[in-house]
Amino acid sequence: MKKIINLLLLSLISTLALGQEESAEELSQQAANPIADLMSFPFQNNYNINQGPHNRNVNVMNIQPVIPFANGKIITRTILPIVNIPDFENETGKMTSGLSDVVLTAFYVPKSKNVTWGFGPVVELPTGGSLRGSEKWSTGPSVLALIQPGDWTFGLLANNVWSVAGNKERDEVNNMMLNLFIVKQLGEGWYINSAPIITADWTAESGQQWIVPVGGGGGKLFFLGGKLPINLQTQLYYNAIRPDFGSELQLRVQAQILLPKSILSRK
Repeated sequence: MKKIINLLLLSLISTLALGQEESAEELSQQAANPIADLMSFPFQNNYNINQGPHNRNVNVMNIQPVIPFANGKIITRTILPIVNIPDFENETGKMTSGLSDVVLTAFYVPKSKNVTWGFGPVVELPTGGSLRGSEKWSTGPSVLALIQPGDWTFGLLANNVWSVAGNKERDEVNNMMLNLFIVKQLGEGWYINSAPIITADWTAESGQQWIVPVGGGGGKLFFLGGKLPINLQTQLYYNAIRPDFGSELQLRVQAQILLPKSILSRK
């Protein structure tokens, strides 16, 4: 974490001395690609509404640094979730808040002409403890593929993790995640998008396994101080399929700091 913060601070200092070299349209197109050769720091807040018997709300702030290595051949994506979980058995009160289980993914991105794709391992670390996590070490494969014809981006990110170690008294983990995303660039950094995160818990009973959201939103990429690229977006989703205990709606708001190579290196 210290290394990431130091890199971010160094990059921000460098930015003050550099001009804007890429347009909002170009950077917005790159931001739509989760495995672009581009260092970025998304802060994604997910507000899950009407969950449990008392319609309580759960807040999850995902800090998601994306760091490329080896000239973009290796892309690492880390998710550090900060959660605020209410007491579901009562109409008021909080059960716990803090760091949940951290997810690390490393993609190998081969050279390709028309389809951008990558694959690699995903590892879930039991950093959330007994209240905010599974207390299991879990791992599995992850794959991502996308195409960007003209002003459009179509893609998917999928993974499945199985528990391999951890607290033997806790339930085993077997979870699938499928993130579909569609982005339409509107010009001058504006875009509309839909990026539902479909999940399945294969250990749950039939009829209680799936969460399938429907919705979308939009956003804009702009330059803070005329130099630092910032990508802001918001989306609203309705969970059309969900378990009995699942949330009804999700409001997603994201701020993403982009650090393209034109900022990180002088010519």
